[in-house]
Amino acid sequence: MFEALLLPIVILFLVVTTLMSAVKQVPQGHKWTLERFGRYRATLEPGLNIIVPFIDRIGRKVNMMEQVLDIDRQEIITKDNAMVAVDGVVFFTVMDAAKASYEVASLQSAVVNLTMTNIRTVMGSMDLDELLSQRDQINARLLAVVDHATDPWGVKVTRIEIKDIEPPKDLVNAMARQMKAEREKRAQILDASGDREAEILRAEGMKQAAILEAEGRKEAAFRDAEARERSAQAEAEATRMVSEAISSGSVQAVNYFVATRYTQALEKMASSSNAKVVYMPLEASSVIGAVGGIASLAKEAMKDMPGGGASSGDSGPWGSKS
Repeated sequence: MFEALLLPIVILFLVVTTLMSAVKQVPQGHKWTLERFGRYRATLEPGLNIIVPFIDRIGRKVNMMEQVLDIDRQEIITKDNAMVAVDGVVFFTVMDAAKASYEVASLQSAVVNLTMTNIRTVMGSMDLDELLSQRDQINARLLAVVDHATDPWGVKVTRIEIKDIEPPKDLVNAMARQMKAEREKRAQILDASGDREAEILRAEGMKQAAILEAEGRKEAAFRDAEARERSAQAEAEATRMVSEAISSGSVQAVNYFVATRYTQALEKMASSSNAKVVYMPLEASSVIGAVGGIASLAKEAMKDMPGGGASSGDSGPWGSKS
């Protein structure tokens, strides 16, 4: 009885095993290569796939997602014989699973070594200053070269980034001193430029002040000359009037002229800070008489005015009735 049931159980087990080996489930983001008798036959896409049991087998399981590889630090001699240490990263994606499986033995190792070799080639043809200032151009050149070289492997290199460029310490110190000297030079240039601008502005201000002062002196001199001219005209007019009065035979006009000059001289003597005692001359009575003559002259002038004179017998502001 048991022996009769054993054979169907074995047959069922073989059938289930065969069916399970014929069905393959490929995960998302991967592709598997299918080999028949050791030769590449097809590529299995993500999902369920049916193969021929015992004839077909899975060859390589390829990751189709973007992958990142670190580039180890290496020393590079630049064009100007400077030793620098460089490292980086490379991003790539497998586009053809069959080529990535059968065109190169070790894909990741090949990409890393190819990238390191091209880093030495590209950066070794540049000066140190170019390495430090043109990193984007270095990345672009590396990407173009490496992507073209990996195309037969069914790989697409998407990015190559240089992470760090480390020059020697003595070179870094020299660059720091050079940068400090350049900054000090720019600071001195700015200070000198500021001083020059300040001196120019100061000179312009002094020039404008001198021009305004000269114009003020010119205006004052013009005003003084005009005042002296008017004073001279008034003096000439007074002298002319006195001369006409003298020529007409009026002695009182002479007395007026002499008394005016005399009183002006006395005024100057009295206003002097050094004048303490004033000695009147012997002819002071004559001066007083001249002042009286001035009063008489004014009295006669009031009489000559139309409608403004009083009779000789009337008392007025210049004298009493006799």
